[in-house]
Amino acid sequence: MDKLFFDSWETLIRIVISSILVYASIVILLKISGKRATSQLNNFDWIVTVMMGSIGASTVILKSVPIVEGMASIGMLLLLQFGVTKLATKSDKFASIILSDPAIVFYQGQFLRDAMTKERLTEQELMCAMREAGVHDPANVLAIVLESDAKLTVLKQNEDSDTSQTIKALVKSQF
Repeated sequence: MDKLFFDSWETLIRIVISSILVYASIVILLKISGKRATSQLNNFDWIVTVMMGSIGASTVILKSVPIVEGMASIGMLLLLQFGVTKLATKSDKFASIILSDPAIVFYQGQFLRDAMTKERLTEQELMCAMREAGVHDPANVLAIVLESDAKLTVLKQNEDSDTSQTIKALVKSQF
C-alpha cells in the first residue's frame, strides 16, 4: 500500500525522461515513415497504431523495456507496415487477401439485412450515419457503404450519374 501513490524519485525521474525520449522518438519515426503510419485506412494500419501505443507505454512504464528496444520494436512495426502496404500496391491478389472490400448496407430506401448482419451493423447505426450526413429521410439516400476503413459513407439520391453507376455495380457484385 505504501507504493500505491509514489514509488521513488528515481522511478519518477526515469518515467519523465523515458516519456520525453519515447515521445520524441515516435514523432521522428512517424515523420520518417509518413502519414500512412497513423491513418485509419484499414485493419493493418489500425493494428500498427494500437501496437505503437502499447509498446510506447510499456517502454515508458516498465523498467524491463529499455528505450532502444522499444523504439526498435516500433521501427520494426513501421517497416512491416511499409512492406505490407507496398506489396498491396504492387499486387492486386495480395491486396485482396489483406484488405476488406466495401459493402453496400443500404440501397435505394432499403436496409440490406443480409449485408448488415454480415457486417454486424444495426439499423440505428445506419440512421445515425444518415443524420451525420445531414439526411433525415431515408428516401433521400441512394446508398450507404461500409468502407474498408469501417467508416459509413452516405451517398445521397442526387449524387452524379458516375457515382450512381459505381454503386449499382457494387450492389451487383455484392449479391
